[in-house]
Amino acid sequence: MNMDVSTIARRVRGQADALPELFGRFDFDKAPERWAPERDAVSELSRVRSIDRADYLGDPDLLARIREYTMLGDRTGDAYAALMPRLGFHQTVAMLVEACDKGIEAVADAPPELAALIAEMEQKPDWLDMTLVEEGAAYERNATANLSPFLIRGAFIATFLNKYSALPMALTGTLGQATAARRVKETATFFATTALPGALDRFGPGFKAAAMVRLMHSMVRVNVLSRPGMWDTDTYGMPIPQLDQMPAGLIPVYFLSQEVLAKGRTTFTRLERGRVELARYRCYLLGLPEDLLADTPQEIVRIWRTRSATLRYEYDDVVCGGLLRATMDAELSKDMSPKGQVKRRLEHSVSRVFFVKAFLAGDEERAASVGVPVKRRDHLIYGATMLGIAGRMVAYRVASRLPVIRHLADRRLVRRIERQLDGYGRAEFTSNSANYKPATAG
Repeated sequence: MNMDVSTIARRVRGQADALPELFGRFDFDKAPERWAPERDAVSELSRVRSIDRADYLGDPDLLARIREYTMLGDRTGDAYAALMPRLGFHQTVAMLVEACDKGIEAVADAPPELAALIAEMEQKPDWLDMTLVEEGAAYERNATANLSPFLIRGAFIATFLNKYSALPMALTGTLGQATAARRVKETATFFATTALPGALDRFGPGFKAAAMVRLMHSMVRVNVLSRPGMWDTDTYGMPIPQLDQMPAGLIPVYFLSQEVLAKGRTTFTRLERGRVELARYRCYLLGLPEDLLADTPQEIVRIWRTRSATLRYEYDDVVCGGLLRATMDAELSKDMSPKGQVKRRLEHSVSRVFFVKAFLAGDEERAASVGVPVKRRDHLIYGATMLGIAGRMVAYRVASRLPVIRHLADRRLVRRIERQLDGYGRAEFTSNSANYKPATAG
């Protein structure tokens, strides 16, 4: 159900009352430069030749809601992260970890801001069907175990193509390869963890991972807004608004929705609904507003494209190019065995080709210009690797329909995902301001 625009507007403006030292200087009535509703503006959607941007500028209510969400952070998460100067970085993280592991009542002297964050996450939305979530996770485990390790880098760098949404990552030091590698691994860890059985239950590892991601994003917001001259509010608006977390959380179901509509269908099958429910609940735990979490293919596509149609686009080589190159060159695996080195070589090529196909509409000239050149060898490796992965995934899909083998196949997928997680190392999901470096877009 859509929230009334005036209610959203009050929530957005209430950020200044709740945390005046962070948001008091924001003029919430003035749209930032990144907001691009003009008919002739160059937006993220303008770059997709097959879609007419004008089709997504005609709904005043949706435009008004997205305009407001452009300036909404995470009120509950931000209030807790704002305690960092008093509690200290390590104590802020440790208290949240303990609250996730043992419950808020187990945390000695738990601040009310932490209690509010945990209570908000514990509140289940009316639409939630955990049976569907588990069915969706069971389906996703196949791709998570077999396909995701090869695509995660390519999907991650897609968020760096636009200076208006990429700048916070550049400020946090991600222009360096070590930090870039850590961020990719943390992203992969979050999605892999939340696909495990029971992960999104209250004391499951996915619930905790979502809480840690929320804290990380809030730490970025608090840190960049606390340091004079680091953030240009008039240009960029809110650092990492909730609206910018929607693409990462919903990308699989956006692609799924496009496929469903292309086939002439307007509703999801039971299995597809499970995948959608998993993605929606994951996003809900990350703090996304519920009325951005549509449940029909038409609405998912419409909200996604309207956001893209109103997000101004500009490629800045210092910010975007720096992030792209650092992430593409980052070493994601420490496995030095012959098998590990082969896998690393395959991933390097597959992630590049996937990125160009999925996010640059196959434009290899543009890919080379932004620092992600694709060679003929990369295409050959991509084709052979994807063929092998497809064969393995089909085998698991067939096994998932056979009564006795189904549970054995699923247990094997779970073990593969757990090995992946071990390989990524322990994800910190934190953002320490000691690593921040000014990054100015031109």
